[in-house]
Amino acid sequence: MPIANKPILFYGIEAIRDAGIQDIAIIVGDTAEEVKQAVGDGSRFDARITYIRQDAPLGLAHAVKISRDYMGTDPFVMYLGDNLLSGGIRNFVDEFQKGKFDAQILLTRVKNPGDFGVAELNGDRVIGLEEKPKQPKSDYALVGVYMFTPRIFEATDKIKPSQRGELEITDAIQYLIEHKFHVQSHIVEGWWKDTGKLEDMLEANRMVLSRAKRSLRGTMDAKTRTEGEVLVGAGSVVENSILRGPLVIGERCVIQNTYIGPFTSVYDDVTIRNSEIEHSIVLERCVIQDIPVRIEGSLIGKEVRIQRSQLKPTAYRFMVGDSSLVDVL
Repeated sequence: MPIANKPILFYGIEAIRDAGIQDIAIIVGDTAEEVKQAVGDGSRFDARITYIRQDAPLGLAHAVKISRDYMGTDPFVMYLGDNLLSGGIRNFVDEFQKGKFDAQILLTRVKNPGDFGVAELNGDRVIGLEEKPKQPKSDYALVGVYMFTPRIFEATDKIKPSQRGELEITDAIQYLIEHKFHVQSHIVEGWWKDTGKLEDMLEANRMVLSRAKRSLRGTMDAKTRTEGEVLVGAGSVVENSILRGPLVIGERCVIQNTYIGPFTSVYDDVTIRNSEIEHSIVLERCVIQDIPVRIEGSLIGKEVRIQRSQLKPTAYRFMVGDSSLVDVL
Protein backbone atom coordinates (compact mmCIF):
# COMPACT_ATOMS: atom_id res chain seq x y z
CA MET A 1 0.00 0.00 0.00
CA PRO A 2 1.60 3.31 -1.05
CA ILE A 3 1.62 6.34 1.20
CA ALA A 4 2.46 9.47 -0.84
CA ASN A 5 3.22 7.08 -3.73
CA LYS A 6 5.80 5.03 -1.82
CA PRO A 7 5.00 1.59 -0.39
CA ILE A 8 4.58 1.92 3.34
CA LEU A 9 6.99 -0.98 3.93
CA PHE A 10 9.77 1.11 2.36
CA TYR A 11 9.45 3.76 5.08
CA GLY A 12 10.18 1.12 7.72
CA ILE A 13 13.14 -0.31 5.82
CA GLU A 14 14.60 3.18 5.38
CA ALA A 15 14.11 4.00 9.06
CA ILE A 16 15.95 0.82 10.06
CA ARG A 17 18.77 1.48 7.59
CA ASP A 18 19.09 5.09 8.74
CA ALA A 19 19.53 3.80 12.30
CA GLY A 20 22.70 2.05 11.11
CA ILE A 21 21.20 -1.43 10.66
CA GLN A 22 21.88 -3.07 7.30
CA ASP A 23 20.91 -6.70 8.00
CA ILE A 24 17.13 -6.90 7.80
CA ALA A 25 14.78 -9.89 7.85
CA ILE A 26 11.22 -9.54 6.60
CA ILE A 27 8.63 -11.98 7.91
CA VAL A 28 6.41 -12.93 4.97
CA GLY A 29 3.22 -14.92 4.54
CA ASP A 30 0.72 -15.23 1.71
CA THR A 31 2.01 -12.10 -0.03
CA ALA A 32 5.64 -13.26 0.03
CA GLU A 33 6.20 -13.07 -3.72
CA GLU A 34 4.71 -9.57 -3.94
CA VAL A 35 6.96 -8.37 -1.13
CA LYS A 36 10.05 -10.01 -2.64
CA GLN A 37 9.34 -8.48 -6.02
CA ALA A 38 8.96 -5.00 -4.52
CA VAL A 39 11.90 -5.11 -2.09
CA GLY A 40 14.36 -7.45 -3.77
CA ASP A 41 17.68 -8.22 -2.10
CA GLY A 42 17.80 -4.83 -0.38
CA SER A 43 20.55 -3.33 -2.53
CA ARG A 44 18.31 -0.40 -3.51
CA PHE A 45 18.15 0.47 0.21
CA ASP A 46 21.86 -0.18 0.85
CA ALA A 47 20.76 -3.10 3.03
CA ARG A 48 20.86 -6.90 3.01
CA ILE A 49 17.37 -8.41 3.01
CA THR A 50 16.51 -11.94 4.13
CA TYR A 51 12.99 -13.40 3.97
CA ILE A 52 11.60 -15.63 6.71
CA ARG A 53 8.39 -17.51 5.98
CA GLN A 54 5.59 -17.54 8.57
CA ASP A 55 3.18 -20.24 7.42
CA ALA A 56 0.19 -18.76 9.26
CA PRO A 57 -0.51 -15.50 11.12
CA LEU A 58 0.31 -16.91 14.55
CA GLY A 59 1.23 -13.64 16.25
CA LEU A 60 4.07 -11.15 16.58
CA ALA A 61 5.81 -13.19 19.26
CA HIS A 62 5.69 -16.17 16.92
CA ALA A 63 7.36 -14.00 14.24
CA VAL A 64 10.13 -13.26 16.76
CA LYS A 65 10.39 -16.94 17.68
CA ILE A 66 10.92 -18.15 14.11
CA SER A 67 13.62 -15.49 13.61
CA ARG A 68 15.85 -16.89 16.34
CA ASP A 69 18.39 -18.56 14.05
CA TYR A 70 18.70 -15.40 11.98
CA MET A 71 19.17 -13.14 15.01
CA GLY A 72 21.65 -15.36 16.82
CA THR A 73 23.00 -13.59 19.91
CA ASP A 74 22.60 -10.05 18.60
CA PRO A 75 20.18 -7.43 19.94
CA PHE A 76 17.63 -6.40 17.31
CA VAL A 77 14.79 -4.10 16.34
CA MET A 78 11.33 -5.36 15.47
CA TYR A 79 9.48 -2.88 13.25
CA LEU A 80 5.87 -3.52 12.21
CA GLY A 81 5.68 -2.94 8.48
CA ASP A 82 2.42 -0.98 8.49
CA ASN A 83 3.66 1.66 10.95
CA LEU A 84 4.89 5.17 10.17
CA LEU A 85 7.00 7.09 12.67
CA SER A 86 8.20 10.65 12.15
CA GLY A 87 11.89 11.29 12.71
CA GLY A 88 12.99 7.68 12.33
CA ILE A 89 14.31 5.39 15.08
CA ARG A 90 18.04 6.15 15.28
CA ASN A 91 17.77 7.97 18.63
CA PHE A 92 15.79 5.08 20.11
CA VAL A 93 18.30 2.52 18.91
CA ASP A 94 21.21 4.55 20.33
CA GLU A 95 19.40 4.87 23.67
CA PHE A 96 18.77 1.12 23.77
CA GLN A 97 22.40 0.28 23.09
CA LYS A 98 23.70 2.71 25.71
CA GLY A 99 21.14 1.77 28.34
CA LYS A 100 21.84 -1.98 28.28
CA PHE A 101 18.16 -2.75 28.74
CA ASP A 102 16.70 -6.20 28.11
CA ALA A 103 13.95 -4.63 26.00
CA GLN A 104 12.75 -1.18 25.03
CA ILE A 105 9.30 -0.28 23.80
CA LEU A 106 8.04 2.95 22.25
CA LEU A 107 4.85 4.48 23.59
CA THR A 108 2.56 7.30 22.60
CA ARG A 109 -0.50 8.84 24.22
CA VAL A 110 -3.79 7.97 22.47
CA LYS A 111 -7.44 8.84 23.01
CA ASN A 112 -8.60 5.24 22.57
CA PRO A 113 -6.11 3.05 24.48
CA GLY A 114 -8.54 0.12 24.52
CA ASP A 115 -7.79 -0.40 20.82
CA PHE A 116 -4.07 -1.00 21.44
CA GLY A 117 -1.57 -2.74 23.62
CA VAL A 118 -1.29 -0.52 26.72
CA ALA A 119 1.65 -0.02 29.10
CA GLU A 120 1.64 0.67 32.84
CA LEU A 121 4.69 2.67 33.92
CA ASN A 122 6.73 3.39 37.00
CA GLY A 123 8.81 6.32 35.81
CA ASP A 124 10.37 5.15 32.54
CA ARG A 125 10.27 1.51 33.54
CA VAL A 126 7.43 -0.67 32.27
CA ILE A 127 5.73 -2.62 35.04
CA GLY A 128 2.81 -4.08 33.12
CA LEU A 129 1.29 -4.59 29.68
CA GLU A 130 -2.22 -5.43 28.51
CA GLU A 131 -3.46 -6.18 25.00
CA LYS A 132 -6.57 -4.12 24.14
CA PRO A 133 -7.84 -3.89 27.74
CA LYS A 134 -11.46 -3.07 28.53
CA GLN A 135 -10.31 -0.84 31.39
CA PRO A 136 -6.89 0.58 30.43
CA LYS A 137 -4.53 1.49 33.28
CA SER A 138 -2.99 4.30 31.21
CA ASP A 139 -3.36 6.07 27.88
CA TYR A 140 0.09 4.96 26.69
CA ALA A 141 -0.23 2.73 23.62
CA LEU A 142 2.54 0.60 22.18
CA VAL A 143 4.01 1.93 18.96
CA GLY A 144 4.91 -0.83 16.51
CA VAL A 145 8.67 -0.58 17.08
CA TYR A 146 10.45 -2.72 19.69
CA MET A 147 14.07 -3.36 20.69
CA PHE A 148 15.09 -6.69 22.20
CA THR A 149 18.08 -8.65 23.39
CA PRO A 150 18.08 -12.45 22.91
CA ARG A 151 16.36 -12.74 26.31
CA ILE A 152 13.09 -12.29 24.41
CA PHE A 153 13.48 -15.81 23.00
CA GLU A 154 13.15 -17.25 26.50
CA ALA A 155 9.82 -15.44 26.71
CA THR A 156 8.57 -16.59 23.31
CA ASP A 157 9.39 -20.19 24.28
CA LYS A 158 7.46 -19.96 27.57
CA ILE A 159 4.26 -18.09 26.71
CA LYS A 160 1.08 -19.80 25.50
CA PRO A 161 -1.22 -18.77 22.63
CA SER A 162 -3.88 -16.22 23.50
CA GLN A 163 -7.63 -16.75 23.09
CA ARG A 164 -7.30 -15.80 19.43
CA GLY A 165 -4.67 -18.51 18.94
CA GLU A 166 -1.66 -16.20 18.63
CA LEU A 167 1.57 -15.73 20.54
CA GLU A 168 1.16 -12.12 21.65
CA ILE A 169 4.18 -9.83 21.85
CA THR A 170 2.59 -8.14 24.87
CA ASP A 171 2.58 -11.51 26.68
CA ALA A 172 6.26 -12.03 25.81
CA ILE A 173 7.20 -8.59 27.15
CA GLN A 174 5.03 -9.18 30.23
CA TYR A 175 7.03 -12.38 30.82
CA LEU A 176 10.23 -10.32 30.84
CA ILE A 177 8.70 -7.89 33.34
CA GLU A 178 7.48 -10.66 35.66
CA HIS A 179 10.93 -12.29 35.60
CA LYS A 180 12.63 -9.04 36.63
CA PHE A 181 14.21 -8.20 33.31
CA HIS A 182 14.54 -4.50 32.54
CA VAL A 183 11.93 -3.29 30.06
CA GLN A 184 12.43 0.40 29.33
CA SER A 185 9.96 2.78 27.71
CA HIS A 186 10.44 5.80 25.51
CA ILE A 187 7.62 8.25 24.89
CA VAL A 188 7.32 9.23 21.22
CA GLU A 189 6.74 12.98 20.92
CA GLY A 190 6.32 13.19 17.12
CA TRP A 191 3.52 11.68 15.08
CA TRP A 192 2.99 7.97 14.66
CA LYS A 193 0.45 6.06 12.61
CA ASP A 194 -0.59 2.42 12.51
CA THR A 195 -2.13 2.27 9.03
CA GLY A 196 -4.47 -0.64 9.58
CA LYS A 197 -7.65 1.34 8.82
CA LEU A 198 -8.75 3.62 5.98
CA GLU A 199 -8.79 6.75 8.10
CA ASP A 200 -5.30 5.97 9.40
CA MET A 201 -3.95 5.46 5.86
CA LEU A 202 -5.43 8.76 4.75
CA GLU A 203 -4.02 10.52 7.79
CA ALA A 204 -0.58 9.01 7.21
CA ASN A 205 -0.80 10.13 3.59
CA ARG A 206 -1.66 13.64 4.79
CA MET A 207 1.25 13.70 7.24
CA VAL A 208 3.81 12.60 4.64
CA LEU A 209 2.48 14.94 1.95
CA SER A 210 2.61 17.88 4.37
CA ARG A 211 6.41 17.65 4.04
CA ALA A 212 6.41 17.40 0.22
CA LYS A 213 8.48 19.75 -1.93
CA ARG A 214 7.31 21.00 -5.32
CA SER A 215 8.57 19.01 -8.33
CA LEU A 216 7.00 19.24 -11.79
CA ARG A 217 8.56 16.65 -14.11
CA GLY A 218 5.50 16.03 -16.27
CA THR A 219 3.90 18.18 -18.97
CA MET A 220 1.26 20.81 -18.12
CA ASP A 221 -0.56 22.99 -20.61
CA ALA A 222 -1.16 26.74 -20.25
CA LYS A 223 -4.69 26.22 -18.92
CA THR A 224 -3.51 24.16 -15.96
CA ARG A 225 -3.01 25.88 -12.60
CA THR A 226 -0.86 24.51 -9.79
CA GLU A 227 -1.00 25.79 -6.22
CA GLY A 228 1.29 24.87 -3.34
CA GLU A 229 3.50 21.79 -3.09
CA VAL A 230 2.62 19.78 -6.19
CA LEU A 231 4.63 16.80 -7.42
CA VAL A 232 4.03 15.47 -10.93
CA GLY A 233 6.01 12.48 -12.18
CA ALA A 234 7.83 12.05 -15.48
CA GLY A 235 5.70 11.20 -18.49
CA SER A 236 2.47 12.51 -16.97
CA VAL A 237 0.29 14.94 -18.94
CA VAL A 238 -1.99 17.48 -17.26
CA GLU A 239 -4.45 19.54 -19.30
CA ASN A 240 -6.96 22.21 -18.31
CA SER A 241 -6.87 21.18 -14.65
CA ILE A 242 -6.34 22.58 -11.16
CA LEU A 243 -3.78 20.91 -8.91
CA ARG A 244 -3.96 22.23 -5.35
CA GLY A 245 -1.25 20.75 -3.15
CA PRO A 246 0.15 19.18 -1.26
CA LEU A 247 -0.40 16.29 -3.64
CA VAL A 248 1.55 13.81 -5.70
CA ILE A 249 0.84 12.42 -9.17
CA GLY A 250 2.93 9.49 -10.33
CA GLU A 251 4.46 8.72 -13.71
CA ARG A 252 2.63 8.30 -17.03
CA CYS A 253 -0.67 9.66 -15.74
CA VAL A 254 -3.26 11.56 -17.81
CA ILE A 255 -5.20 14.31 -16.01
CA GLN A 256 -7.73 16.27 -18.07
CA ASN A 257 -10.39 18.83 -17.08
CA THR A 258 -9.97 17.77 -13.47
CA TYR A 259 -9.54 19.22 -10.00
CA ILE A 260 -7.13 17.35 -7.70
CA GLY A 261 -7.13 18.77 -4.20
CA PRO A 262 -4.89 18.65 -1.12
CA PHE A 263 -3.56 15.43 0.42
CA THR A 264 -4.20 13.30 -2.65
CA SER A 265 -1.80 10.64 -3.94
CA VAL A 266 -2.29 9.38 -7.48
CA TYR A 267 -0.03 6.44 -8.36
CA ASP A 268 1.44 5.55 -11.77
CA ASP A 269 -0.50 5.06 -15.03
CA VAL A 270 -3.75 6.58 -13.76
CA THR A 271 -6.24 8.45 -15.96
CA ILE A 272 -8.62 11.04 -14.47
CA ARG A 273 -10.94 13.05 -16.71
CA ASN A 274 -13.77 15.49 -16.00
CA SER A 275 -13.77 14.77 -12.27
CA GLU A 276 -12.81 16.17 -8.86
CA ILE A 277 -10.92 14.35 -6.11
CA GLU A 278 -9.14 15.28 -2.87
CA HIS A 279 -7.85 13.75 0.37
CA SER A 280 -7.65 10.34 -1.29
CA ILE A 281 -5.27 7.61 -2.42
CA VAL A 282 -5.55 6.22 -5.95
CA LEU A 283 -3.50 3.15 -6.83
CA GLU A 284 -1.96 2.29 -10.18
CA ARG A 285 -3.73 1.89 -13.50
CA CYS A 286 -7.07 3.31 -12.40
CA VAL A 287 -9.50 5.23 -14.62
CA ILE A 288 -11.81 7.87 -13.13
CA GLN A 289 -13.94 9.86 -15.52
CA ASP A 290 -17.08 11.98 -15.78
CA ILE A 291 -17.96 11.76 -12.07
CA PRO A 292 -20.46 14.56 -11.30
CA VAL A 293 -19.62 14.95 -7.58
CA ARG A 294 -16.29 15.33 -5.81
CA ILE A 295 -14.56 12.17 -4.59
CA GLU A 296 -12.96 12.58 -1.16
CA GLY A 297 -11.70 10.51 1.76
CA SER A 298 -11.31 7.49 -0.51
CA LEU A 299 -8.90 4.63 -1.12
CA ILE A 300 -9.18 3.33 -4.68
CA GLY A 301 -7.41 0.05 -5.41
CA LYS A 302 -5.39 -1.11 -8.43
CA GLU A 303 -6.95 -1.12 -11.90
CA VAL A 304 -10.30 0.21 -10.68
CA ARG A 305 -12.57 1.97 -13.15
CA ILE A 306 -15.03 4.58 -11.86
CA GLN A 307 -17.21 6.24 -14.47
CA ARG A 308 -20.58 7.80 -15.03
CA SER A 309 -22.80 5.36 -16.87
CA GLN A 310 -24.96 6.31 -19.83
CA LEU A 311 -26.93 3.08 -19.68
CA LYS A 312 -30.68 2.95 -19.14
CA PRO A 313 -32.42 2.34 -16.83
CA THR A 314 -30.52 4.66 -14.52
CA ALA A 315 -28.99 2.74 -11.62
CA TYR A 316 -25.92 2.32 -9.44
CA ARG A 317 -23.85 -0.63 -10.68
CA PHE A 318 -21.14 -2.03 -8.40
CA MET A 319 -18.49 -4.72 -8.53
CA VAL A 320 -17.09 -4.52 -5.00
CA GLY A 321 -14.67 -6.82 -3.17
CA ASP A 322 -14.77 -8.19 0.37
CA SER A 323 -14.79 -5.83 3.37
CA SER A 324 -15.43 -2.76 1.20
CA LEU A 325 -17.35 0.42 1.93
CA VAL A 326 -19.44 2.32 -0.64
CA ASP A 327 -21.15 5.63 0.25
CA VAL A 328 -23.75 6.99 -2.17
CA LEU A 329 -25.94 10.08 -2.19
